Amino acid sequence: MRSATERCRGQATVEAAFALPILMVLALLLVQPGIVLYDRIAMQSAAAEGCRLLATAGGDAQMCEDFIRRRLSAVPQADIFHVHSSGCSWDIALDGDDGSGTARVSITNQVQPLPLLGAGAGLLGLTNAAGNLEVRVECEQQVQPDWAVASAGGQPMGDMVGAWGR
Repeated sequence: MRSATERCRGQATVEAAFALPILMVLALLLVQPGIVLYDRIAMQSAAAEGCRLLATAGGDAQMCEDFIRRRLSAVPQADIFHVHSSGCSWDIALDGDDGSGTARVSITNQVQPLPLLGAGAGLLGLTNAAGNLEVRVECEQQVQPDWAVASAGGQPMGDMVGAWGR
């Protein structure tokens, strides 16, 4: 006859067999939002710095886009962070320069969802035609602050600096 301790060991094994898959699914549910949040933070930072550079670059949009792409290299090239297997999925749109009123940077990325979540996201219509999630950030900043535009009759900054030297 088996003792009570031996019977409890068998019960714990059965309970673990039921609990382990549930814990793994919960872990997956926490990992995917963390990945998307990491992407959004890196993209938002790159877009904000790109706006500042675009506002002072003198119309060199290619230099700004190259700078933004270097900043986005902080995102791993794994498909769950950034789809890169079929070509780079970064879509960067720049608008404005130092002569316009505002500078705007828009960045779009594709993220391959984890297997279990991908099926759920597909059923909810959250994925694109390729089955990927799209992450988009946009940053817009004024080229000149309000106080600079309002001061000295709204003169361009170059004229204002020249007036200081007189």
